[in-house]
Amino acid sequence: MDEKRGWLALLCRAVVSLVSDGGCRQAGRGRTLRLTVGLAAGYLATTVIATPRAHAQYVGQISSIVMDARTGAVLSQSNPDLQRFPASLTKLMTLYMAFKAMRAGQITLDQAVPVSAHSASMEPSKLGLVPGSYLTVEQAVLGLVTKSANDAACALGELLGGGDEARFADLMTRQARALGMANTTFRNASGLPNEEQMTSARDLAVLTRHIITEFPEYYHYFAVPAFYFHGRQVPNHDPMLRIYPGADGLKTGYTALAGRNLVTSAVRENVRLIGVVLGARTNPQRSALMAGILDDGFRQEGVADVRRPLVLARGNRRRAAVMLAAATRGSAGPEQVAELPSTPRHHVLSRHGHAHAPVHMVAAGHTGSRHAAHKRGRSHG
Repeated sequence: MDEKRGWLALLCRAVVSLVSDGGCRQAGRGRTLRLTVGLAAGYLATTVIATPRAHAQYVGQISSIVMDARTGAVLSQSNPDLQRFPASLTKLMTLYMAFKAMRAGQITLDQAVPVSAHSASMEPSKLGLVPGSYLTVEQAVLGLVTKSANDAACALGELLGGGDEARFADLMTRQARALGMANTTFRNASGLPNEEQMTSARDLAVLTRHIITEFPEYYHYFAVPAFYFHGRQVPNHDPMLRIYPGADGLKTGYTALAGRNLVTSAVRENVRLIGVVLGARTNPQRSALMAGILDDGFRQEGVADVRRPLVLARGNRRRAAVMLAAATRGSAGPEQVAELPSTPRHHVLSRHGHAHAPVHMVAAGHTGSRHAAHKRGRSHG
């Protein structure tokens, strides 16, 4: 950045020099002046355009918002319109698009989703899909809401985008604009790092409200604590389902640049709130912030406090503290790769009456063992 400023200063001094000595009255020097001004303008334009992308993230600065899901009223907010990297919260729009396509009859829950080499190559967190294989739309949906599987998100995006994830990302962006998400741009279906993929806390709250109000028949998927994928249990990354009374979804997200992101909806006494936290430094901080802003929101709505479970934090060896959300040690994305066998071990009947690959959803309270967080991947739920 200092080097760029130095070049800009040199250009500016050149312009001032040419203007001050009257050179602009001479044709030759006039052309030089125009060239210099053009270079300076070009540099400034490039700098101005690039700066929002380069500085879209505010490390250590939290963006948050709490919204009443019924009325859309904002109960609290902090930096709600700063553009941030969404990470796996991108999958909320991928799911919105899938729900919309199902509502329109364009796809069905038991429809086969082909796995391309491109989708199979996505970085963790993933289901471990194999090129040339298939999974169902319902399995893809569950893979997104539980494990935040990037390969499943890409495969679903390719299905909805006519075989092209980039085309699907364009459709996602257009849908975002139609919903009023002015600060959001999508470049892929998963949330894997892309400097042009941006959103804001307010936009994500708007999107979440539309998911809840437009697609109540599909919202229950966000509360699934785990599901079985070809004989392996895939647990839900969302810690709020376990630690916050009334929480019933939605999504976590993490990359190194985005920080720890979270969107949660919770219901108490027939009041549903939507909370968004972006840019937290740790999982416990993310969960504690979310719990705090939701508690404040319920108080504003006249809903009595509910005692929250407290568990022992495990993240700091030098001190042991009782903190909310220490159970989030798996929320950055357990690296549990489910291989896709050639012959499924189990089959169940879908709601359409056809046998398809296994979608055994685990009931709440029976999620099985938890796994340690996978900390090295680039994008996790």
